[in-house]
Amino acid sequence: MSDHPSQPSRRDVLRGALATGASLTLAGSLSSCGSRDDVARVAGGDQWRQFKGATLNFISENTAPTAAIAANLRPFTDLTGINVNIVTLELTALVQRVALDLASGRAQYQVVYADPYQVLAPYQRGLVDLRSLQADPNLPDLPLGLTDFIPTQLDAAGKFVEPAPVYALPYDAPTMIWQYRRDLFDKYRDRMTNDLGFDPRPSGDRTWEEYFRIAQWFNKNAKSDVAYGTGHQGRQHDSLMNDFSNVLWSYGGDYFDNGKEVGRMGSRSPGPCRIDSAAAITGAEFYNRLLGIADPASKTWDWDGLGAAFRAGRLAMCPNWHEYAASNEEVLPGKVDYSPLPKGPGGTANMYGGTGVAISGNTMPNERGAAWLFIVWATSPQTQLANLKSKAGGGTPTRTSVYELPEVRAAEKRPSSMPNMLTAAAVRQAWQPDKIGLRPKIPMWNECNTAIFTQLSRMLTGSVPPEEAMRSIKERVDQIVERGWVA
Repeated sequence: MSDHPSQPSRRDVLRGALATGASLTLAGSLSSCGSRDDVARVAGGDQWRQFKGATLNFISENTAPTAAIAANLRPFTDLTGINVNIVTLELTALVQRVALDLASGRAQYQVVYADPYQVLAPYQRGLVDLRSLQADPNLPDLPLGLTDFIPTQLDAAGKFVEPAPVYALPYDAPTMIWQYRRDLFDKYRDRMTNDLGFDPRPSGDRTWEEYFRIAQWFNKNAKSDVAYGTGHQGRQHDSLMNDFSNVLWSYGGDYFDNGKEVGRMGSRSPGPCRIDSAAAITGAEFYNRLLGIADPASKTWDWDGLGAAFRAGRLAMCPNWHEYAASNEEVLPGKVDYSPLPKGPGGTANMYGGTGVAISGNTMPNERGAAWLFIVWATSPQTQLANLKSKAGGGTPTRTSVYELPEVRAAEKRPSSMPNMLTAAAVRQAWQPDKIGLRPKIPMWNECNTAIFTQLSRMLTGSVPPEEAMRSIKERVDQIVERGWVA
């Protein structure tokens, strides 16, 4: 267990809130806590009904599983008698509000969508170690225990630095994979094989150089079917860091030493930035060259813009989050398939963007118990299966047992009643420890991320060459990390 206090200092949390743009006026309005009553608890009887009449507030990013849960909260309310209000926000706004709520000493939001990089890492001390609730004999057990969660996801989304404490349960698992027009690859496969000298069929065995040549081939030879061979989420935004990182890692570069461990378990002091290594610069040079033949609009797209362009038929292929599969199937039924991303000299890397659900450390005892009931239900196999089938949202499961259900396995092939499962073969490979891409889980990541995508954008617009961009990123990230997080 950590010897740090269980809650962050007010200075720490407000500093983080201000780093993401929250106002001092709002922080001040939350400073006087006052007294408040805990929710009532009925001892004995049904463990699921002991907090009947309580109301919980769940703050979440706008995500597929939250949309599905919001559309079907009735089963939880019928089971527990607890009402749940769901507030959905864009991630930056969510981080600001969570930071201020933790600083207030109260828990306006008892249940928190705990982004590993912008909530869990900086504010871990303000979240409940869920082991205490799992061990409470008066509360329901977590179905199938923690071991049912995909191990890389439990570590990345639920833990910070120390291997034992668990601060969040894996809730969603968006992962970047290779999305491609199967109909066009089938149509042109023989010609491409003859012209390129290799089988162009996408797989984790293809290289990024081969990906480049395939994209270039489509640019030159398939204009009647598609405008560009590839597109990317290259806007000056978090999306650009995600897209670039897949290439960076596959070329053997990384942001810090021991990058896989810093990404999976996290670090408060990761040491010097290593993005100026020879391997990282080579990866940046390739990425710059790749974006040079991509759809020019790539530099204006985040993941949503890229997904829309792909569905509109502009692109033969793209790297994007796997949870766009349902939308792809709706617009391009039977025409899209999926693979892990290509490999480079350092292997393959598929950026993971999953998040867990956590409980605010400001909750009172019974309030905390009610929140436990909700996150146990929200991440249970039954709820994850219902989300997978939902027309309102969806997402993909974070539990191994759900993937083993016969109806879920059947949905991996067309016709599929759960179209996100069409990506299952690709993401199962992408989530393996040697293939999953994990950005640094450090308290100051949000500021580092801004430095990274700002310089990458300058590189893509030709303002600076790749080597200079990498050296500028290193200089700025080293300044941020050296300053540290604790005020």
